[in-house]
Amino acid sequence: MSNAPTVSTSAVSTSAVSTSAVSTSAVSTSAPKAGRRRWLLLPAALAAGLVIHAVHPQVTGHPVAGTTAQGAQPMAGPGALVVADATVHVTPSRTVRGELWAENGRITHVGPREERSSRPAGARVIEADGAYVVPLLVDSAVRAQPAHQRGHYDLTVGNPATFAVTRARASESQIRQMLMIQPRDLLAITTSGHVQAWQGRPTDPAGTSAGERRTWHGVWVDDSHELEQHLLPDGRYTETRHGRTDAYTGRYWARDDRVTYLDDTGFWAFGQMVDGVLHHSGFVMRKRPG
Repeated sequence: MSNAPTVSTSAVSTSAVSTSAVSTSAVSTSAPKAGRRRWLLLPAALAAGLVIHAVHPQVTGHPVAGTTAQGAQPMAGPGALVVADATVHVTPSRTVRGELWAENGRITHVGPREERSSRPAGARVIEADGAYVVPLLVDSAVRAQPAHQRGHYDLTVGNPATFAVTRARASESQIRQMLMIQPRDLLAITTSGHVQAWQGRPTDPAGTSAGERRTWHGVWVDDSHELEQHLLPDGRYTETRHGRTDAYTGRYWARDDRVTYLDDTGFWAFGQMVDGVLHHSGFVMRKRPG
């Protein structure tokens, strides 16, 4: 993985929840004055519950025809998708403001919403509130492809719906070379229209499908950087750097030719496989035989 500082994510502790709540036994045995205190404490307890729900959004399990609030989670998996009110990096260097639509894993619209056009029926809608939609590409992987295919992962109509939605601005060089996203900034990750992460959290179990295990599982080596990346069958990875084992560890998700990493230190990162070579953040890795 790329070098990154350790990140501590904020959370609501269970002890804070327990001290904010009002027990039912205390209510039932309270005197009239305690009853008045109960009504004073109840709004605070309800507010604490709402905060917890916002920090830990739940899966709804259903597509949404209109909009999806940021505190609710779109159903994991493929399907029609709309990202609204976003700054879309059509390429790493060119942006447009508007919406991105996707159906059947492909982008169908990028740009302002036209009055006469309608969003895809039954689409899950991510209200981006000005957040950034960035393509998931790796410069070394782009250069490894034929010239006519190098725009394959730009965010244009007809291309795969493979992108991240992040609250943090990303520079052209970051998108091309070393894109890392903190969970607190991440709204969504999609691979070919499949929602892999929402609100900083994965939507699928780590690892890869049974049919793709032989492709991904194993040890990936970049000798020029003294790097070994072990993609393990249980959905975990570990990296050896300059002879130091477990220099980076975390979970990974592999789908099609893409791999998404969530490092244990608290950042998301991305890779791409081209002709059996794995590209990630300046590393060019080949699978060790055996």
